Amino acid sequence: MQHSHWDIFCAVVDNYGDIGVTWRLARQLASEHGIEVNLWVDDLRSFGHILPALDPKLPCQMVEGIRVLQWNTPLDQPYVAGEVLIEAFACELPDEVKQAVRDAAMPPCWLNLEYLSAEDWVEGCHGLPSFQPGGINKYFYMPGFSAATGGLICETGLFETRAAWQADSANKMALFQKLGLGGIQAEDKVISVFSYETEALPALCELWSEGQQRVHALIPKGRSFNSLKALLPCPVEALTPGQRIELGMLTLHVLPMTDQQGYDRLLWSCDFNIVRGEDSFLRAQWAARPFIWHIYQQEEDYHLVKLEAFMQLYCDNLASEIAECWRNLNLSFNQQQATAVQQHWQYMDSHAVPLLAHARQWPIDALKTTDLATRLVQFVKNSLR
Repeated sequence: MQHSHWDIFCAVVDNYGDIGVTWRLARQLASEHGIEVNLWVDDLRSFGHILPALDPKLPCQMVEGIRVLQWNTPLDQPYVAGEVLIEAFACELPDEVKQAVRDAAMPPCWLNLEYLSAEDWVEGCHGLPSFQPGGINKYFYMPGFSAATGGLICETGLFETRAAWQADSANKMALFQKLGLGGIQAEDKVISVFSYETEALPALCELWSEGQQRVHALIPKGRSFNSLKALLPCPVEALTPGQRIELGMLTLHVLPMTDQQGYDRLLWSCDFNIVRGEDSFLRAQWAARPFIWHIYQQEEDYHLVKLEAFMQLYCDNLASEIAECWRNLNLSFNQQQATAVQQHWQYMDSHAVPLLAHARQWPIDALKTTDLATRLVQFVKNSLR
């Protein structure tokens, strides 16, 4: 008899991106679809930064209805094949797992959950089988923005919850206070920054510091601050959560670490978000606020191909002048063009109202009524027939 549970394996890369997406998927599969999920993670310490309820010392524990297991090599916990096996983002499964799949009387539906992309080729690759030893197919599951892809992670009721939060400014002010971010007034411009290192960031900080409006940049300790060392009163390692650094009209705030729900609310509460990776990239879109996507740099600038594909999609219903402005801002930030990013930011500020209206409509258009978890469950049902 086949076990009904699903197993998801995730190798933590770049601290929070891969595990952030995987955890959201596991939670939604359990809470909205009633699926018993085993989540195998190789770095529980990093995982614990976005999931405070997790105890990194426990090799097996239940958190929010998910069984979280330490993925060591070899495995400390026995793997028993269930209904579905997901390797998140092409992580290499342990040999004993592959052998258990081959030996199973009813092999699980084996899926490779890929990274999100807006590129055209995604539609053609979504759902394709890859023949594995033992006569088993592994399917490529491709998240994406069209109906012919695997869809986008989005919890039921998320947009309604976000809209209610943003309708009352008291919510954001209470959040800033809870996070220990002092000195922010309701009329100030607030920008969250979660980027890789780039010379474009200190250029924007210089522009903000010399502007007419009070700006607050909310930045967690890490790679963004590595770009701002020349502006800091101490080494990056010595920064403390809640610390404020005054630079003219700009205040840099050191953000404390927060869980995923807290980060979502932070994005909802800011006027503009600078994000990186995949999880924060999609959550910035769901926040219905304008944003810059600092995409992970790849060889031969292939990351810019991915960026262009998304920008073309995002700008489809934007007026050409505004679309060009937003595209140029994202490109200059990703190409570390300090002077250009300042110019494009100033130009974008003059289009703030229509850009915000577009950001509010985009989540509705992008989701196309069906989220990734729902499409995934249906894909499994079709594959197991």
